[in-house]
Amino acid sequence: MTDYSANGDLHQVKRVNRVEFFIYYTLIFVLAVVPHVLGWLFQTLRHGKFPRLGPLARARKDAEAVTPMIFRG
Repeated sequence: MTDYSANGDLHQVKRVNRVEFFIYYTLIFVLAVVPHVLGWLFQTLRHGKFPRLGPLARARKDAEAVTPMIFRG
């Protein structure tokens, strides 16, 4: 029979405060918008066509990737 009382804390996932996650997500998103707008304009002028993702989609993608990394550590 398995003893579930031994080492019980090893498999519990620590939950992140949603408000704190949203604050970090918003900050990263806002800080990422300006460089992505500039890069989007540069690519549009250089290649003569619109990139596949717009600047807001790129900023959102960065915020979705970076924010969880902050809470993993």
